[in-house]
Amino acid sequence: MIRFENVSVTYDGAPEPAVHGVDFEVPEGELVLLVGPSGVGKSTVLGAVSGLVPHFTGGTLHGRVTVAGRDTRTHKPRELADVVGTVGQDPLSHFVTDTVEDELAYGMESLGVPPAVMRRRVEETLDLLGLADLRNRPIATLSGGQRQRVAIGSVLTPHPRVLVLDEPTSALDPAAAEEVLAVLQRLVHDLGTTVLMAEHRLERVIQYADQVALLPGPGERPWLGTPSEVMAVSPVHPPVVGLGRLAGWSPLPLTVRDARRRAGPLRDRLADRRPPAHEPAPPPTATRRLFPRRKPDTPAPAHVAEVRSLAVRRDRVQALRGVDLAVVPGETIALMGRNGAGKSTLLSALVGLVAPSSGSVRTGGAVPHRTRPRDLVRRVGLVPQEPRDLLYADTVAAECAAADEDAGAEPGTCRALLTELLPSVADDTHPRDLSEGQRLTLALAVVLTARPPLLLLDEPTRGLDYAAKARLVTILRGLAAEGHAIVMATHDVELAAELAHRVVLLAEGEVIADGPAAEVVVTSPSFAPQVAKILAPQHWLTVSQVREALR
Repeated sequence: MIRFENVSVTYDGAPEPAVHGVDFEVPEGELVLLVGPSGVGKSTVLGAVSGLVPHFTGGTLHGRVTVAGRDTRTHKPRELADVVGTVGQDPLSHFVTDTVEDELAYGMESLGVPPAVMRRRVEETLDLLGLADLRNRPIATLSGGQRQRVAIGSVLTPHPRVLVLDEPTSALDPAAAEEVLAVLQRLVHDLGTTVLMAEHRLERVIQYADQVALLPGPGERPWLGTPSEVMAVSPVHPPVVGLGRLAGWSPLPLTVRDARRRAGPLRDRLADRRPPAHEPAPPPTATRRLFPRRKPDTPAPAHVAEVRSLAVRRDRVQALRGVDLAVVPGETIALMGRNGAGKSTLLSALVGLVAPSSGSVRTGGAVPHRTRPRDLVRRVGLVPQEPRDLLYADTVAAECAAADEDAGAEPGTCRALLTELLPSVADDTHPRDLSEGQRLTLALAVVLTARPPLLLLDEPTRGLDYAAKARLVTILRGLAAEGHAIVMATHDVELAAELAHRVVLLAEGEVIADGPAAEVVVTSPSFAPQVAKILAPQHWLTVSQVREALR
């Protein structure tokens, strides 16, 4: 159905190809997962299937890509629209209408589908993706995860023979991600739809893949194999594979169920050991700091943020109600909950983007929505879901220089932090040419340059591979050890397991659980990490905890 014949893509002005030597075939009716580190060209490979590369992105494509017998070099994206449905990393770039129902119908209108068929397919898709309650909602009022589901639904309604998906579950909560993946599996198994998908959160998707295509990086040719074959050598792999490698299991398990069947001896070895306490450490007095110490403008308060009886109403939606939260220096809190639970709204209230309907918010002793941005940036920094909202310069170097100037930091501070997070990004790269994960990392470096006592992160690992996520965890742990407080809204249960001291669960705008990470996530079927599910009832959360215990 999809065939790559020695494909290379070089963008204008780039010193070397974005991808090189891609040569494999995706059979009809199979789900093939595209994996590899951030920035190796996964989005470029996906774009070549839909014709966006090179017709829309520019650059030069060598070799040949055919979809259902059509050569993508001679067929523009509109000439492939009846065969290929594409969902990119940024759902906002897909939308052309104002409401959910209109967006689901738009693609079919463009293809001339009869109205009666359109109505039936819209209803089917609303039910498949759990969007029925949102059908009349303006897209602008939806959460990031809800928009992701609408974007997926908009390409499902025309019933394409090929689906190309770039990070389809990155903004979805665990339950919603399972629903979407179950829908994709049904399309593959029951309707023979061909799916080519890139996804960094392999713990969610690896068990659904028929085959895995690995893009290892510069100088190495991509190759296709079964999930177990590829995961045995892949530089990126889910925790279940990492635990299998650590325990010496062969063949490697790909699912929690397979791992649990083999985990008895490992549980016995760990029975008399306990995971290390995951509590905030006091700020160090004589250790190396990530940033130079700066004399604070005001004395540090006991709490870097206090929220009392907070209620926020956005348009007709009661986004938050009766929320209480106190954040102390050195603490890392994970806000979790289903899409639309109010996580992003709470972060927006802490940084002053929305005003309370009732109750109060204070960050660093100031009322955020009444404080000038120039003063607030030294107290709190937000990395939003859409990193492009923070990026406006023409090059990475210019973004970093502007961040240093705005924060009053030493020249080179932002660039040094970006290098530590993501070493492969060149100074002269335009931010729009970065992958979603790379843009997110650049935005994080820009915000961290101001060294705010309170750092807010909205889905910080969206688009990051496991290596980039590990570097992010190291940076954030260092910041927490220096006394910075971190509050992150995330659907990434593995990140919460690695990093969070506390987990706060939200539902329908209310706090339904607030406690130590090990207690909250282990007792939740939806939010427990893979290691916790495999080694339950023991309270191990991560592969690194198990590795340390076995030494």
